[in-house]
Amino acid sequence: MTETSRTAVRDVVIVGGGPAAHRLADSLHARDDDRTLRITVVGEERHAPYDRVALSTRLADAATDLTLEPSGMWDDGHVELVVGDRVAAIDAATRTATTANGLALHWDELVLATGSSAPVPDIPGAEHARVYRTVDDVDALVAETGAIAGRLGRPARVVVAGGGLLGLEAAGGLAALGAHAAIVHSGGWLMSAQLDEGAGRALGRIIAGQGIGLHLGTRPSAVVVEGGAVVGVELSNGRRIDCDVIVFAIGITPRDELARDLGLDLGPRGGVAIDTSCAASAPNVWAIGEVASFEGRCTGLVAPANAMAEVVADRLLGGSAEFTTVDDATKLKLSGVDVASFGDALARTEHALEIVYADPARGLYQKLVMTGDAKTLLGGVFVGDAAPYSSLRPLLGTELSSEPAAYLSAAGVEPPAGDELPAGALVCACNNVTAGAIRAAVTGDEHAPGCTELGELKTCTRAGTQCGSCVPLVKKLLESELVKAGVTPSRALCEHFELGRQELFESIRVLELTSFDEIIARLGTGRGCDVCKPVVASILATQHGSYILDGGRGGLQDTNDRAMANMQKDGTYSVVPRIPAGEVTPEKLAVIAQVAMEFGLYTKITGGQRIDLFGARLDQLPDIWRRLVDAGFESGQAYGKALRNVKSCVGSTWCRYGVQDSVAMAVRLELRYRGLRSPHKLKFGVSGCARECAEARGKDVGVIATDAGWNLHVGGNGGFQPAHAQLLASDLDDETLIRYIDRYLMYYIRTADRLQRTARWMEDLEGGVDHVREVVVEDSLGLAAELEAAVAAHVDHYEDEWAATLADPERLRRFRSFVNAPGTPDPSIARVAEREQFRPATPEERADGRAVLIAGSSIPVRDGVR
Repeated sequence: MTETSRTAVRDVVIVGGGPAAHRLADSLHARDDDRTLRITVVGEERHAPYDRVALSTRLADAATDLTLEPSGMWDDGHVELVVGDRVAAIDAATRTATTANGLALHWDELVLATGSSAPVPDIPGAEHARVYRTVDDVDALVAETGAIAGRLGRPARVVVAGGGLLGLEAAGGLAALGAHAAIVHSGGWLMSAQLDEGAGRALGRIIAGQGIGLHLGTRPSAVVVEGGAVVGVELSNGRRIDCDVIVFAIGITPRDELARDLGLDLGPRGGVAIDTSCAASAPNVWAIGEVASFEGRCTGLVAPANAMAEVVADRLLGGSAEFTTVDDATKLKLSGVDVASFGDALARTEHALEIVYADPARGLYQKLVMTGDAKTLLGGVFVGDAAPYSSLRPLLGTELSSEPAAYLSAAGVEPPAGDELPAGALVCACNNVTAGAIRAAVTGDEHAPGCTELGELKTCTRAGTQCGSCVPLVKKLLESELVKAGVTPSRALCEHFELGRQELFESIRVLELTSFDEIIARLGTGRGCDVCKPVVASILATQHGSYILDGGRGGLQDTNDRAMANMQKDGTYSVVPRIPAGEVTPEKLAVIAQVAMEFGLYTKITGGQRIDLFGARLDQLPDIWRRLVDAGFESGQAYGKALRNVKSCVGSTWCRYGVQDSVAMAVRLELRYRGLRSPHKLKFGVSGCARECAEARGKDVGVIATDAGWNLHVGGNGGFQPAHAQLLASDLDDETLIRYIDRYLMYYIRTADRLQRTARWMEDLEGGVDHVREVVVEDSLGLAAELEAAVAAHVDHYEDEWAATLADPERLRRFRSFVNAPGTPDPSIARVAEREQFRPATPEERADGRAVLIAGSSIPVRDGVR
C-alpha cells in the first residue's frame, strides 16, 4: 500500500439519525485518531440522535432532554450531522446518496441505520390512530390528551394496542398523566413474546392494579370515528371500547425501502440481510440496528444495535470484529412495575429445567431456566421483584455455585455469597462491556493507570452509561478488584477521620458527643478541616437541634451557614424567607417589597416558589430579618444542607383536575421538616393530580395525589446529575405518608455519604429502591419507631434561626462586619496608636469564625490562620 492510499480520506455516509447511527459515529470518531474518515450522518427527524429507550421519561416531563451523549463529535470538522432531511435515493454506480432536500453526498462506505417504523394495521379508521415511536409522537400525545381533557372536562380515554414493552410504557405513562388508559393485546397475557404465562399473568395483575384496563386475546378491528374525532375502537371479539385516542404499539417494521431499491438481499421478514461483519450483499454497504436482519431476524433492542455499530466501526478501520448473537434481555422501565427477562426465558432449550417461585397474592413471579442437570443458567424471568436480574444476567451460560432456588430473592432463601464472573460474562449489554474488560480497566497496565473510582471506571469502559441497570454490578466488580489488589476501598471522611459519614453519625449518636473537640478527641486526629468540620456540624445539628453557632460550632460551619444567608459572587448576601408551598398573603408580599426597596435589594422569584432578595451586607442581615420576622416570616434555610422548599400546585382548592389538597399537604410537610440538616440539600414537591404541575418526580421527595390518597416518590433531583424519583408506595393516607417520609429522610440522613444526594445514595444502596421500600414500608430493620422518633424530636425542638439570633444580643454580635467595627466599642480592644491596628481575634472569636478589623481591611480569621 502506498503512503497516499494509506492517508486518503474516505467518505462514510450513515443513513439514519437514531441511537445506532450515534453509536457508530461516536465509535469511529473515538478510534480514528488519524482522521482517515469523513463521516456524515443524515437523520430524518429534526432532533439530534436521542435515547428512544427513555421515551417514557419524555412522556412524564416534556422538558426532558433525551439527546445522546457524547455530542461533542458533531463539532468536529470530520463529522457532520444533517437533521430534518432524509436520503431519498442511492446510486451504487456513482456512490452517491441524494437527500429529499437535494443534498448530494459521495460515499466510499454506506451504512444503513434507517431503523424501523411503527406499523398501524389496515383497518377502518386507521388514519386517525396514533403511534408511540418518536419524541414528536410522544409530545403530540401529551398535547392531544391535555387538549381533550380541557375540552371535555374529564380525563382523556386512551386505548393502547399492544401489550409489549413499548405498549406498557405508553399506557403507564399516559395513565400517569391522568388519562384513563386501557391495553388491547392479541396474546393471552402481557409481554407474551418475552414472558411465559405465569409471569405474564402476574404482570397483568400489577398493571390492572394501577387502574389500567386489560383486554387480552383480542385486537382492534376498527377505529370508530364520529365528526372527525375518535370515539371508540371495535375489537375482534365483538366488543367495543369507548375512547378518545387510540395508540398502536404493536411492534416494528424495518425501514428497508432504500435497501430494496439498491437490490440488496433482505431477510425473510424484511430488513437488510447482514453477515457476522454486518456487511450487506453489496460491496461497501453495511447495515446496523433495527433495519439489519441477522440470521433472519430484526430486533428493536439497544444492545444488539450498539454491538453492530461497534463491529462496523472496527471493520471500517481495518479490524475483524464479528457480530455473533442477539441479546434478548429486556427490563421494563415503568414506574411501579419491576419486570425483566433474559436468555431462554421461555425454556425452549431441549431438556430445560424451570425453577419457579410464584406468589399471586404479592404479585411476584420469578423463574430460572437451567440445563437438565440444574447447573448451567440458560435464562430467567422476574416480575414484581427483579432484584436478581443484574447479578444473574452476566452468568448466562455458566454454572451456578449454589442451588438455583437460592438465587430467587422472592422465595426468602439466603442468597449465595456471590459467583465469580468469568471474563467473558457480559456486564453491560448496552455497550457490550464484559467483566474482563472492567477488571482490566481497574487494574490498568504499564501504559495507563487503573480506574479506581466508579465515575472514572464508567467513563473509560462506558459500562453503565446508557440504561444504568448494570451500575451496581460494575461497582461490585470495582470494589472486588481493589480488594484483590490489597486496596480496601476507603470510606474515610477525610485525613482526620477514618470513619465514613454513616459510621461517624452513629458513633456520635451512641457516645452522645456534643462538641467537635469531644468528637475529634474520641474518634479522629488533628484539628479538623473544611471537609470534616461542616459534616460534624450538620450531624450535631441533626441530633441535638441546638442553635448552630453556639457552643463553638460557628467555626465549623460553611460561610453560608455562619451568615444564615447565601453569599453571592460580589460578597453580598441573599435572603430567602420561607413561604411554605408558595402560599403568601398580600400583606406579607407588601413587607417583602418594602424591605427590598428600603435596603436596595434585587428581587427574584426562584424556581422553588420563593422570593429571593439579593445584595444585602452582612451587617444589614439582622435588620432585614427583623422586618421579615415581625411580618410572620422565618428563615427559609436555603443557605444550609437542609430542606430548601416544598413546591406545590394549587391542587383541589382551585384546579379543576385536582383530586387532593396539595397546598395544605405541602405546607404541612414544609413546616414539619424545616431546618432538618442532612448530607445534602432537600427539595420536595406535592402535585394535586397526575398532571404533575409541581414536578414532584424531580424532587428528593415527591408526593402525587391519586383518587385514593397519595403516591410517594423518592430519590429524584435536578442539577448536574438529574434523576427521576422512584415510586416507593401508593395510595397512602395523610398519616401513613408522613410516617414513611419521616423514616425515609432519617434513614437517608443517617446512612448517606457526605454531600450525597438522595438519588446517588439510593443507587449505592444494595437493592436500591427495593431495599429502601423494605426499610421504610416493611420495617425490615426494625428501625421504624426509632427513625420516626428522631424526626419527632427535631419537630419538637425546632427554632427559627433568624428569630433565635434576633432575640440574643450576644448572637447578634456575630453579624457585625467586624468584631471591633466603628460604633460598637469594645473596652477589651487594645489600640496601638503608632500602627493604627487593632488586636487579633480572641480564641472565642476565632472559634466562631468572626472577622477582625486591622488597619481598615477585613481579614477573615479562622483557626488562627489569616
